[in-house]
Amino acid sequence: MKGQVDAALPGDERFFERNGPFPLQKLAECADARIVGNEGIDPDRLYVGIAPLQSAGPQDVSFLDNRRYAPLLEQTRAGVVLLGQAFVDRLPKSTVGLVCQAPYLAWARVASLFHPAPAVVPGIHPTALVGTEAAVDPSAQIGPFVVIGARASIGAGTRIDSHAVIGEGVRIGERCRVGAHACVSHAFLGDRVTLLAGVRIGQEGFGFAVGPNGFETVPQLGRVILEDGVEVGANSTIDRGSSQDTVVGAGSRLDNLVQIGHNARLGRCCIVVSQAGISGSTELGDFVTVAAQAGLIGHIRIGTKARIGAQCGVMSDVEAGADVIGSPAMPFREFFRNVAVLRRLAKKTPREGGGEA
Repeated sequence: MKGQVDAALPGDERFFERNGPFPLQKLAECADARIVGNEGIDPDRLYVGIAPLQSAGPQDVSFLDNRRYAPLLEQTRAGVVLLGQAFVDRLPKSTVGLVCQAPYLAWARVASLFHPAPAVVPGIHPTALVGTEAAVDPSAQIGPFVVIGARASIGAGTRIDSHAVIGEGVRIGERCRVGAHACVSHAFLGDRVTLLAGVRIGQEGFGFAVGPNGFETVPQLGRVILEDGVEVGANSTIDRGSSQDTVVGAGSRLDNLVQIGHNARLGRCCIVVSQAGISGSTELGDFVTVAAQAGLIGHIRIGTKARIGAQCGVMSDVEAGADVIGSPAMPFREFFRNVAVLRRLAKKTPREGGGEA
């Protein structure tokens, strides 16, 4: 039938690199796992790819990291399953177990073994424009219609996809990836930074003063600093600072459609989920999580390892290690106590227009 899409296992070769097959011992080493249940299994058997429990076959590797899906383990046809010790007794006899402390982490590593990131192809596409005094490492890949401004610097092994714009003086470190149509200005990027398609880094912050005749723009004279290993999702924006730098700490992950305001400072390994917004001059400690659609006002501090719930409205400082939710934000337990009280009150209140007969 025209337009029909064939059902397929993960890693369609039209889109993803493929390695393998690999023997069981190689998989165990990659996952840092202990082999169980391999009696009668050919030690030289090769495994060709990865798949979910419900669709994996005898030559595939799968994983279990959530008790909710344990029934699927008992029915799987997978040749190998990455799992915790608690689920070993539910393995089918035909399936080998790779027991590990963190099955999902092991899965990430094994999946990367079969499907590595595309190799960088060194060179500058003939349609790319490279400004005067720009330094592009010979091992970097510069795609079609990329624009690199004067005095910019592109590090070794970095890949810049089509139609991206790198502004004047920008520094991008080694082994970075800049997605199609991304725009980077007034910024320094460390090593192994990933910007997905449509990201905007270093644009003018939302700063203005109120005058007698209306608004007057305040010059935004800072920069954006993305430290090593930062990843920024598609169509997210990070404004440059006004008088100091906007900083995103090493290893932090920003989802798609995230907004970071001017002068904001994120610590190491922070997580900011889709459609969340962090206003200017707000500081996040290390390992802070901001869930989807949360909004943080400016000039507040969120302590280390705090967790901000989905759709949370944060209007004041949050202590280190705290879990908050609601708008205005409050501790989880207090929020759910309030919800329970409101539900009880709602049940006791007569419906509008009602009354006794």
